[in-house]
Parts: sequence; structure tokens; C-alpha cells
Amino acid sequence: MKWVTWENIGVDRMACAWLIRRWIDPKAEFVFISRGEKPEPEEGEPFDIPGARYSHHGGHCTFYVFLQEHKLDDPVLRRIAQMVDEADVIQEVMVEPAATGLDLICRGLRQISKDDFEALEHGRLIYEALYAQLSKDGA
Repeated sequence: MKWVTWENIGVDRMACAWLIRRWIDPKAEFVFISRGEKPEPEEGEPFDIPGARYSHHGGHCTFYVFLQEHKLDDPVLRRIAQMVDEADVIQEVMVEPAATGLDLICRGLRQISKDDFEALEHGRLIYEALYAQLSKDGA
């Protein structure tokens, strides 16, 4: 299936792409469109775009919405959702000290990548490593 989102991916869209490929759609293909552009239905399922089924809802990031919609009840994924939430959505209270670092790493990946596809691949490694370590630590 094709999934469409805005270009210049960051912490939430990288996390969502990793989640989609790892738990929802292993054969996912991603399409990037210009910020502000409205996706056409034939382009794929939109995510992290205002008005999309998979977007920010109830003060939570898109990654969190994916967990809810797909009933992914893994404590490690919930912990990652908390980090992505705090990194991507304005919070009054920060409880995940890693959130700021995760955001900086994802922004840096975007800077050193030639395009969104490469940034997405680098981001996949970051989220895979984060999932592995949190699993080992018992989330």
C-alpha cells in the first residue's frame, strides 16, 4: 500500500513510517508531497497531514493515533509514543527526558540526508535501536 505525507519528515513522520513498516504494512511505499499540498486519493493513505484519518488528534501526535487505531498495545511502543508526543506536540510537562534528544536526532538526520527517502531509512535505524533498548530495559 502507498502512504502519503508531507516532505521534510521529522520525529513524528519518521516514527510513523517505521511503525507502519514494522507492524502495519511491511510492504509500505511512501510518497512525499509539498507541505500544504492536499493528497489525491490515488496517491495513497495520508498520514500526519491535517484532516487525515492518521494525524494529530486529541492533543496527541500521529504515532500515538496509529497505536490507538491499530490497537497496538505494546508497552515499548507506548513509551516511544510518549517520547514522540513530547517531541512533536507542545507539552506543559515533560516526563520523557529522551524526547528532546530524539527530536534533535531526527532533525539532524533530515539535515544529513539527500532526500526524505534516505532520512526515512536513517530514522528506521534510530527507532529500531530505540525499540530494542527499551525492550531490553523493560520499557
